Amino acid sequence: MGWTLNAKRKLFCVSVLSGLAAIAIAPPAYPQGGPSVLLPALNVTASRLGNGITGTSTTIITAEDIERSPTQTIPDILSREPGIQVQNLFGGVNGSYSQVDMRGFGAASASNTLFLINGRRINELDQRGIDLASIPRESIERIEITRGNSGVVLYGDGAVGGVINIVTKNGVGAKPGGRIDGAFGSFGYREGNVSVLGSNGPWSASIHSNTIASNGYRANNDYRQNNGVGDFRYSTDQGSLYLNLSADDQDIGLPGHRRVEPSKGINKMLTERQGAFTPYDWGAKQGQSVTAGFTRMFAPGFELVVDGGLRRKTDQSQFFTTTETVQGMGARAATDTTLATGSFTPRVKIDSDVMGLPIKVIGGFDYYRSDYDSDRPVAVGQAPIHKFDLSQNSAAFYWQQTISILPSTDVSAGGRVQRTNVEARDTFNVNAPGAQNFDVAGVPFNRGETNRAFHLGAEHRFNENVAVFGRMAQSFRVPNVDERVGAVEALSGTPTSFDLRTQKSHDFEGGVRLHLGSLDVQWSMYDMRLTDEIHFRYAPNFVVNNTNLDPTRRYGHETIATYRVTEAFRLKGGAAFTRAKFADGIFEGNDVPLVSTWTGNVGLSWDIWQKWLTFDAVVRYVGPRRMDNDQTNLQPLIPAYTIVDARIGGEIEKFFWSFAVQNLFSVDYFDYSIASPFPNGFASQLGTYNAYPQPGRSYMLKAGVTW
Repeated sequence: MGWTLNAKRKLFCVSVLSGLAAIAIAPPAYPQGGPSVLLPALNVTASRLGNGITGTSTTIITAEDIERSPTQTIPDILSREPGIQVQNLFGGVNGSYSQVDMRGFGAASASNTLFLINGRRINELDQRGIDLASIPRESIERIEITRGNSGVVLYGDGAVGGVINIVTKNGVGAKPGGRIDGAFGSFGYREGNVSVLGSNGPWSASIHSNTIASNGYRANNDYRQNNGVGDFRYSTDQGSLYLNLSADDQDIGLPGHRRVEPSKGINKMLTERQGAFTPYDWGAKQGQSVTAGFTRMFAPGFELVVDGGLRRKTDQSQFFTTTETVQGMGARAATDTTLATGSFTPRVKIDSDVMGLPIKVIGGFDYYRSDYDSDRPVAVGQAPIHKFDLSQNSAAFYWQQTISILPSTDVSAGGRVQRTNVEARDTFNVNAPGAQNFDVAGVPFNRGETNRAFHLGAEHRFNENVAVFGRMAQSFRVPNVDERVGAVEALSGTPTSFDLRTQKSHDFEGGVRLHLGSLDVQWSMYDMRLTDEIHFRYAPNFVVNNTNLDPTRRYGHETIATYRVTEAFRLKGGAAFTRAKFADGIFEGNDVPLVSTWTGNVGLSWDIWQKWLTFDAVVRYVGPRRMDNDQTNLQPLIPAYTIVDARIGGEIEKFFWSFAVQNLFSVDYFDYSIASPFPNGFASQLGTYNAYPQPGRSYMLKAGVTW
């Protein structure tokens, strides 16, 4: 199910006209004595830092938005926001192994979107990115989205496409209470959630846990996930002490792809859509984290925040040959990895006046150290053929201030200086099972470098109806450990060098915000230039490794609109035009794979009978995009699709329920596929690719009680 060309033109018109309307209807600034109420900035209040980033395109997803969303996973909820695209490998597994892409980074999206929990970065040093399935949805108070690369000043490298801050609930000031619910759905999906929170004097606590199991949409896609988070605080007028704990445990089957190869008459997308190419592959993950800190108000408008944390993640996976007939036989490769990260992040926050001008300042020091140990045997439990050991530490100073030079005008500026040191080593064991004599160890690596970032932004509110904003910024992204290790095949005889250059980007963005009664519109356009973008490469000799690209460019515009028809009936829509291009080199002018040019959605929320009976629905459109590994732009496109999700639910005193349908019209679609290489490695065998199909119509029934 896809949109026609006329529909795409309409989507373009909505996006452009929304922006033009905001300018065209803007009345002149009121003279002295006119109305003093000004359109407020769309403030993204990061709970860690307490300041939004002036001049950026921002939105907030509330706990109610999450609760009433017809889609069930955090990645799918995020995909409704303009400028965000999602790559799903499997359906019916709570969004596990999904990647969130902000502003068109395709296969490298996980490394270019920075995630925070309560303002502290949680992106790991490896390639997998953030597993949003490990965060209980009930623990989320709101999700704050800041688009573009300005977030690197406050939060550190990796915020190239943008920053997503997940703010969790705490029990400060709350009466003791709780919630318990369960859900059942298609593909054997089962879920249970328990939450309790409350306070007693200065003490407060918030605890959330869930357990999820699913057979998965595909064969060999069973899924098990257990999560728990806790927030404990002691709060006074002068400050607070806090402790955050979390743990998660996951097991999942990895079914692999569905092959399409017209020259051989193969189309598994039609004949065995739910089948598995790898019927015995599996992965497992365990994670734990602890964060502790305190805040102290030394004077009105002057606050010190000191915190630190430890995170630990272990991954295991086993891969088998595709010709095996007995489970446990034909082991091909395995991983057993431990990644530990420690951090110390003191900072000061100032909210005061300087010469009569309101000023907000945040400045501090970030220190992170990560240790990565990865064994690569043929089978779990055997001696590793390669053992990768890498440590990375970074130390950074940053400062950002926002000054209200007029009651209607805010200007901000900030910078970060970060020193990063990396040491890496590969130990090769020629006597390990499966080792080959011609294989070699990687080249030892030891390097330090200093990188700098800055942000300049401004916002001006003409009156209570119209505001304009803009910014420019420079950011950087240090290669992660998997990019340094690469994925060099054990039989290639090519050593890992660990050596990649740091990616740099320069952003420009401007936009308008419109508020007219029940209508709110935000429109922005941006231009991003990148050098040394880090990219997964398929080389001519079939060795898989990573490289730095020639210059690339991303540009586009995004529109977000909400309209309150009545208090009981609300509409929300969005559209994004995203272009990601190779700006130089042999692929100059070609599209970057896995980036849709057009995406859009329209949703409605209807309180049919107060909160006793409610209805929500979303229509989502994702345009065609190039397949992964199709830098030559010769392969057929991943087809566009339009899907409809709907939910009906309600609350009766302390009891609540909902029934949701995803992909209401059972559209056959997929949003990730990878093209197969030509024998010479330059392009792809035309029409031949491996795809990861998504489910058709599926259902979810949920019910629970609060106390």
